[in-house]
Amino acid sequence: MGAIHGLLARLTGDFGATLVLGAGLILGFLTFNVLFLIWLERKVSAHAQRRLGPMEVGFHGSLQTIADMLKLLSKQLVTPLATDHFTFLFAPILIFIPTICLTSLVPLGNAQAFAEMPNGLAVVVVLSGVTVIAIFMAGWSSNNKYAVLGGMRSVAQVVAYEIPVLLSALSVVLIAQSLNLHQIVAGQHVPYVLYEPVAALIFFVGITAETNRAPFDIPEAESELVGGFHTEYTGMRFALFFFAEYTNMLVLGAVGATLFLGGWKGPWVGSLPWLGPLYILLKAYLVVFMMMWARWTFPRLRFDQLMNFAWKLLIPVALVNLLVTAVVLQALPRP
Repeated sequence: MGAIHGLLARLTGDFGATLVLGAGLILGFLTFNVLFLIWLERKVSAHAQRRLGPMEVGFHGSLQTIADMLKLLSKQLVTPLATDHFTFLFAPILIFIPTICLTSLVPLGNAQAFAEMPNGLAVVVVLSGVTVIAIFMAGWSSNNKYAVLGGMRSVAQVVAYEIPVLLSALSVVLIAQSLNLHQIVAGQHVPYVLYEPVAALIFFVGITAETNRAPFDIPEAESELVGGFHTEYTGMRFALFFFAEYTNMLVLGAVGATLFLGGWKGPWVGSLPWLGPLYILLKAYLVVFMMMWARWTFPRLRFDQLMNFAWKLLIPVALVNLLVTAVVLQALPRP
């Protein structure tokens, strides 16, 4: 690793070498993560339905996802004639750029994250909403009525569910008195989920909806919209949307673990610092597993039910929870 960094430093300078090496490490890990999560979801869905899932390619089907990736790489990339070509081709690239940026902001230990920012939580909220722009670009540029409907549904869904996610995160900000993710974790002598269980539940529901996961997968509802916003995409362009979805699941799960589950904190972290990244990764995968569990447990909501659930239930409850948190903190004696 040091030799690689030295070579990059001679070619691009110290800052450029660090940037390239960090981006390479993040992309390498995210690629492995996507392959693992797709395999895990197949296994979770299979066991939920009393099946075994993939078993043939590799041990318990562990190499099945790699085989599927190779198949997608070999498929023809079809661009319909009536599309807006530039927007159609750019949307799959744009959709996962924000998730890579988000990954660099999550603190992995007591040391700094890849990109330490004093207002990291605000940046996370902004970047997490950017993916919907790419989804709408994909739907609109496809010149397909099913894709356009999927893109419009995604915009409405993200606008609605971004609000309760932000309000639940603000409850943590009031307790921690900081928007810095590193300081939020450092202040969790007790995981904030014990102080804010309602906010944690709302945050979980909100990020499940933001990642278009069932029962909130209205933008790509196969039974209604064929494939939704990615109906016209083939091959690796199609795979990039799945890459972004599963990466978003892990990143937002890590953000949830940072806000409510103590982040990198855990037993023996003080004497063994390398356990910090392992703890936050395990906590993030716990959140992801809960998303998968919810997908194979609850039926898909109708669009009107989905919007009513956000505007008439989640947002009012999140506002009341934020108000109660502020009142309790104001009433408590200050140190």
